Amino acid sequence: MASWPDISGLSGLSEKEAAGRLAEEGYNELPSTRRRSALAIAWQLARQPMFLLLVGGGVIYLALGDVRESLMLLGFVFVVMGITFYQERKTERALEALRELSSPRALVIRDGLEKRIAGREVVPGDIVVLAEGDRVPADGVVLSCVNLSVDESLLTGESAPVGKAVWDRATIWSRPGGEDLPFVYSGTLVVCGQGLARVRATGIRTEIGKIGRALETVEVEETLLEKETGKWVRRLAVLGLSLSAVAVVLYGLTRGQWLDGLLAGIALAMAMLPEEFPVVLTVFLALGAWRISRRRVLTRRVPAVEALGSATVLCVDKTGTLTLNRMSVRKLFTQGAFYNLAGAAAEPLPEGFHELVEFAILASHREPFDPMESALKRVGDHHLNGTEHLHDDWTLVHEYPLSRALLSVARVWQSPGGGGFVTAAKGAPEAIADLCHLDGARMEALAQPIYSMAGEGLRILAVAKATFKQPGLPGAQHDFDFQFLGLVGFADPLRPAVPEAIRECAGARIRVVMITGDYPGTAQNIARQMGLAGGDRCVTGAEIDRMDDAELKRRVQTVNIFARVVPEQKLRLVHALKANGEIVAMTGDGVNDAPALKAAHIGIAMGGRGTDVAREASSLVLLDDDFSSIVEAVKLGRRIFDNLKKALAYIFAIHVPIAGLSLLPVLFQWPLILFPVHIAFLELIIDPACSVVFEAEPEEEDAMRRPPRDPKEPLFDARTVGLSVIQGLSVLVIALAVFAVALLRGQGELDARALTFTTLIVANLGLILTNRSWSRTILATLKSPNGALWWVVGGAVVFLGLALYVPFLRGLFRFSTLHAEDLAICLAAGVVSILWFEAFKLLARR
Repeated sequence: MASWPDISGLSGLSEKEAAGRLAEEGYNELPSTRRRSALAIAWQLARQPMFLLLVGGGVIYLALGDVRESLMLLGFVFVVMGITFYQERKTERALEALRELSSPRALVIRDGLEKRIAGREVVPGDIVVLAEGDRVPADGVVLSCVNLSVDESLLTGESAPVGKAVWDRATIWSRPGGEDLPFVYSGTLVVCGQGLARVRATGIRTEIGKIGRALETVEVEETLLEKETGKWVRRLAVLGLSLSAVAVVLYGLTRGQWLDGLLAGIALAMAMLPEEFPVVLTVFLALGAWRISRRRVLTRRVPAVEALGSATVLCVDKTGTLTLNRMSVRKLFTQGAFYNLAGAAAEPLPEGFHELVEFAILASHREPFDPMESALKRVGDHHLNGTEHLHDDWTLVHEYPLSRALLSVARVWQSPGGGGFVTAAKGAPEAIADLCHLDGARMEALAQPIYSMAGEGLRILAVAKATFKQPGLPGAQHDFDFQFLGLVGFADPLRPAVPEAIRECAGARIRVVMITGDYPGTAQNIARQMGLAGGDRCVTGAEIDRMDDAELKRRVQTVNIFARVVPEQKLRLVHALKANGEIVAMTGDGVNDAPALKAAHIGIAMGGRGTDVAREASSLVLLDDDFSSIVEAVKLGRRIFDNLKKALAYIFAIHVPIAGLSLLPVLFQWPLILFPVHIAFLELIIDPACSVVFEAEPEEEDAMRRPPRDPKEPLFDARTVGLSVIQGLSVLVIALAVFAVALLRGQGELDARALTFTTLIVANLGLILTNRSWSRTILATLKSPNGALWWVVGGAVVFLGLALYVPFLRGLFRFSTLHAEDLAICLAAGVVSILWFEAFKLLARR
């Protein structure tokens, strides 16, 4: 029932003119403090502990006179930092893409047509269509408006909205503040009415640009996962540095070689510092948000990525989310008679229904934007063309817009011959009945056709007419003497993918709750079509108002359909569901939906038809308004958390043998197994594995066949940490056994180190493969494609071959040459170290 300003006679800029002005003036955006340059990222990386440890190791090698090892280690510095730099830039590009998507949109007139574009593409001279709930995209002058009020508190600090007037072409531009100014300002919020404005200034030339405030739309905030990870990083860092200091002292005291002791301490610190944790978390959440955006769901707040996998209830609007929002007039009712337009397109419309369609069209906009108004126009063009019931020559005099108190819109027209005003109204049947002052008997008679049409799943509008001959129009719709004309029923087909998505939600133990402003019969008909559980039970908005909080909390446990609900009642439903311990995702599109979106754990705004206010209050924006996209986002949310857990488990596991092989030789005065160069080599495998390989893993087969994750469940629960440590210990024991056997057989330090390190590399690759899934075996996971995996495995094998068989590198790594039987032993030992976990997975499945 939306009404829009009349754009007839306005052509706006052409696309060519707009492109030229965009090139000349630049994008309509302000500088953002979050955009980091490549130099800024490099400087941030240069201050990381791992970078400093590698540089420190290189300096010590120089002090010992070993230039080759120093250069090798410093070379690793650039390689490792290059990998990290690539990850950071990839993350930054993903965030940039999200910022672009989440920038406010604008509806402009170009080449005579309405077109929705990104707010940053608005240029001076554009004609912008403004409606309730929009952010004004640029500074401009008001060309026309109806009841236009704007909240300018962002610029003036005044909380009360101010009314706007049409520019008289004489008033000089002024700063914001005061009533009835003919100017609108970038960043302010339309709270009522609609209008047209011509853009005067964009970007830093706007009033808000002069203030110099940097506006950002993708928010970066510390999440629960980041807090939990931060605690573990601090604990492990303190432990690692303490043990490193002990190792330096022990080495120096027992062997008298303090510089070599420093190298051993640096190697241990590198082995134990969990610098991958924060990198992995940042990469997973940012790339996860990017992946979700590719499914047509925009992430505005990073914690929503975490919460998606925990959602237990999806509260969704019916129209446009579960249905296609492609309205067609299906049924008409007037003077006690129905007419079904389905299958009757070729037949002429009976005369008795002409007036109903005529005034329904008069109550709509001439160039409709709303789907129901478009459907009415199509019926009029088809059935009333050539009759006296279409009035293209009438003049619109006034409009009474939809309000929260009265769900109807009325438009006042005057014919070319004058002789008074004709008013057409349409809206909710209750509102039109109220305008027509229908008595109890007529209301009771009207209830039957309403329930009949609602039972067929139709959306219903009532239509009324009035005449007025006095010179001054009344101030409200109630002051007209309206005559009730009839009902119009609109069909809105269910989206084809919804039934399957509902089944998927049921399998994932996620409740779907339908919340709609339509009649209970309409909602229940749609519920039956999509297979929604509990479709026989329905609670209306009127019943919600009569319930106290305790009763509502009880009813929401079993009811999945809420009909005739107004936006304010959505907030009570969210609070009731949350009080029951549910993790709530809520969709909304209007200004009044913002409190409920904000209160829900996951607020989901409609991107196609939603207001900017709803988008700003939400965590996610549904770009295609499709329910199945929400379900896909939930699936991705579960995948992201699963993969994050696998990556961090792998990091835990691999650091155990590296730390053990660095510390134990110092404690027991064995020859050192790992030097900083070896740790740096391992980082070449660990860094891309934990942040690229695991991030790219597809979801588990049972991702949508298990209950939602408990949001209180820690990322590092006892089971995860315990199994990871056991994995690491098994690798450590096997590697130490290889080292000990080599020494006992008299093969020497170089042989022992080469055999142990090769075993560690094989076991490392085994840990990557086995941690790809904690439910499927390695052989089963090999069927799941992961391009990044084979680059990491191939790179590790190639670099290991170079280190073993290129004399220069073999000398730097302090290896001897391994023969075929040596490689076979290392391969067997590495495989044995992770075999127990494969057996554990098989037993767990059984």
